[in-house]
Amino acid sequence: MSMSERQSRQPAGPPHHLLSDEAAAELSSIPTEVINLGDAPPLAPAGALTQGEVRAILLSLLLAMFLAALDQTIVATALPTIGRQFGNVENLSWVITAYLLSSTAVAPVFGSLADIYGRRVMIIVSLSLFVAGSVMCALAPSLLVLILGRALQGLGGGGIMPIVQTVISDVVSPRERGQYQAYFSGVWVSAGIGGPILGGFFAEHLHWSMIFWINLPLAIGALALLLPKMAKIPVYHRRRKVDWLGGVLLMAAAMAVMLVLTWGGNRFAWLSPTILALSGAAVLLAASFIWHALRAREPFLPLQLMSGTVVPWAMAGGAFTMGAMIALTVHMPLYYEAVYHLTASQSGLALIPIAAISVFGAAFTGRAMVHVERYKRIAIIGTGFAALMAAAIAVLTPLPLWLFLTLLSLCSLGLGTVFPVSVVSIQNAVPRPQIGTATGAMNFFRALMASFTVAGFTAILLIALGGAEHRHVVGSVGSAEMVTAFRWVFGAAALMLTASALCIVAMEERKLAGPEPTLALSE
Repeated sequence: MSMSERQSRQPAGPPHHLLSDEAAAELSSIPTEVINLGDAPPLAPAGALTQGEVRAILLSLLLAMFLAALDQTIVATALPTIGRQFGNVENLSWVITAYLLSSTAVAPVFGSLADIYGRRVMIIVSLSLFVAGSVMCALAPSLLVLILGRALQGLGGGGIMPIVQTVISDVVSPRERGQYQAYFSGVWVSAGIGGPILGGFFAEHLHWSMIFWINLPLAIGALALLLPKMAKIPVYHRRRKVDWLGGVLLMAAAMAVMLVLTWGGNRFAWLSPTILALSGAAVLLAASFIWHALRAREPFLPLQLMSGTVVPWAMAGGAFTMGAMIALTVHMPLYYEAVYHLTASQSGLALIPIAAISVFGAAFTGRAMVHVERYKRIAIIGTGFAALMAAAIAVLTPLPLWLFLTLLSLCSLGLGTVFPVSVVSIQNAVPRPQIGTATGAMNFFRALMASFTVAGFTAILLIALGGAEHRHVVGSVGSAEMVTAFRWVFGAAALMLTASALCIVAMEERKLAGPEPTLALSE
């Protein structure tokens, strides 16, 4: 790389970092090709953007993320209508599964490509794929075409999340970044609550295809807001040769793992030839990816990035918490219907404590990180408190519904504290040219852990209920048996949250780049 090229890629405006002038000069003299270790000192974002421009960028990013979040929830309530139109109910679950598989597999790919080709190009690509998939779904003449359209949608949707988080890291300093994570959590809650309602309304009063057509104006609006401001966003990506073989191996391994977790114990028995073959393929593909990554000059996902005293612990802490939260959200309606005899709509409302209250924990933590120096203590206390609440539910259940929802809300409030801390810690610990790669990997492992935990909690329930089929247990198992079975589920959630707290304890607490904190928690 020539000196002129390197200078052209430096951000405009004064950098907000904590390095001395001598250290900055020394760091800038190092070729970017050798800055590839996971825990190198970060360069902080440039300060060329005004507050108004940051808000406009944030609004467009929230809108883009809302697209990806909405499409994971809006489809479910329209599935019966779609199944009746195409006369194919047996394969209807693939409308959900296709999106989940493709979006999970490509998350680290888009993160890495954003570090190679830049955020602007990849956000356009991801939104374009998402829109193309939406149009394909809306015009689908058969269920097969609809499923393929959903897979194409997932390719775009899986790229939106890591790119959005990476762009925020380019325009906001690490210390200030946590408070923006709460907004993103709020987007997911809004999509989780509003998506099923909107999907049901479209399917009942308009046409199910509207759940896909609505994506077009939202995507166009997001791009119209974002693209004019992208020219002012600091440029940190570094062009290099793309390790396509590594990317293909990573995606193939992820697809095999997701199919095992999706089909195991549901479509196929865990020891069936199909699941065993998929498991073997997953192990072989993962081993091949690791072997290739250790030998490639510039691997798609540098394994060194996953090492160190910050990144692996932050990733694990966030993944354990995400897994517990998603798995509880998936299984709680079963508990509500069997134990409290709530209707389906009432069970949906009762999910708000676990799905929505975590946003307040994330918002408090994000804002506190601006002011305190010992920021990880907030997450340690929060996840420890969440684990305590989950353990209390496991021991004390059955409880009156109001008390159960109170304890669940407190648990959710505590677990929300880990998300800003884990995201910001990872992005603060890796070099600027690899933030997209690290962010994509973080989302990838969170999705894998969520799928693994959902499957694990289902297995716990089936074992506790004597092997009853999960889809029939509401009608065949009494509330007392269900309470006993769910004690194990709540206990497992408590263990996962405890593991999350221990990971944050083990994580090195590095000083965040950005404005100096106004408070320093004493030792």
